[in-house]
Amino acid sequence: MATDRRSLLGLGALAMAAPSLVRAQAPVEVVDLWPGPAPGGERVTVEEKVILRTPGGDPNDTAFVNVRKPWLMMRRPAKPNGAAILMIPGGGYVRVAVSKAGGSIDAWIADQGITAFVMDYRLPADGWAAGPDVALQDAQRAIRLIRARAPELGLDPARVAVAGFSAGGHVAARLATRFANDAYAPIDAADRLPTRPLAAGLFYPVVTMTAPHAYGPSLRALAGKTPTDAQRLAVSAELNIPADTPPTFIATAADDRVVPMENSLLMFQALRAQKIASELHVFEAGGHGFGLKGPGGAPMPWPDLLTAFLRRHGLYA
Repeated sequence: MATDRRSLLGLGALAMAAPSLVRAQAPVEVVDLWPGPAPGGERVTVEEKVILRTPGGDPNDTAFVNVRKPWLMMRRPAKPNGAAILMIPGGGYVRVAVSKAGGSIDAWIADQGITAFVMDYRLPADGWAAGPDVALQDAQRAIRLIRARAPELGLDPARVAVAGFSAGGHVAARLATRFANDAYAPIDAADRLPTRPLAAGLFYPVVTMTAPHAYGPSLRALAGKTPTDAQRLAVSAELNIPADTPPTFIATAADDRVVPMENSLLMFQALRAQKIASELHVFEAGGHGFGLKGPGGAPMPWPDLLTAFLRRHGLYA
């Protein structure tokens, strides 16, 4: 896999790697998604920045703004079982809340024997030619790169799932439903590989861009301040569910005050209408952005529920 920048991170400290991929002594590896400039950037003038999500807070709790060089981070388990999950973080489509050092959820995935990949992606309001499909381009490229490296990493290219969170859930939903349409022109051999994930997990996802349940910041980023009905419908994930959409797991919280839980309900109803194997969990409490733990530090039940769902649908050999 060609790239012009490769870095390894260990214990949150950044160190430049050799040109060959070196995995020993480092829990995560980061590579660029594209071998050169990302496609369609001729009119992009923004400057990429990395900020702390909380000023003065954890130096690994970062967000990427005005992304120009999206990347893919890999965390390898001690005993890989051949499966992989592509994680797509959120940020409302105005930033990407992600750290190159990884986090607790990708670490948990690796503990299950699954190789975890975390994706940074470009944002639709930054002037990219693909407009609202620019993050979909990056997601399709990411899953292809995972499959391209499957022989080297001991992965089964058929056993690659996707998990998306908040706006990343919207990206994941579109990856899981738009696989029949390439979002970009091929640039190398990896782009001959399929983009359909084996299964999808959507967590407190942005789904619809229609009233009254659209999440305003994401809608504005995707379709502008005065979107037409056609623009809203084109980026509403629940309105494009093909009959071969992969099995989909959805989890949200009833007390989510950011992305209305009705987004999850609409997606579940659309999947059921197409008879797609699907599962929906609405937790009483959790708010927006829950992880392995919920309010008060209590463990959330979704990890065991997701594991059982993915096991039923073939991610575990």
